[in-house]
Amino acid sequence: MKKNDWLTIKIKSEVNMKHVTNIYDELGWKKATGYPVGTRIKVLRDENGAKTILLKLPAGFHMDSHTHIYNEQHVVIEGEYESEGKVFLSGTYRYIPAHKDHGPFASKSGAVIMVIWDTLK
Repeated sequence: MKKNDWLTIKIKSEVNMKHVTNIYDELGWKKATGYPVGTRIKVLRDENGAKTILLKLPAGFHMDSHTHIYNEQHVVIEGEYESEGKVFLSGTYRYIPAHKDHGPFASKSGAVIMVIWDTLK
């Protein structure tokens, strides 16, 4: 068994488990509208303005810098990407505060990134 075969992401809503997704299977991936051509998305959570997604970046990915009204978190699951002069390797966690300009983003060989947006309180 490969290490990735057993890994699942469990998202809980208060007491009851709402959703369980294997982040490594091929189910649920869709074209990522609003992202560069070839980018794929798998939505893990989308409720009350909070969202957790997986982004599959194709080789040669590039996206200009931008901001969000929410705090943003990245976890690089596979591959790597470059942003703001730094390389973010597999296993890297990154926190980006709301309204902070971030990017541009590039990935020479592609990557899978978990992106989490949480509403501000």
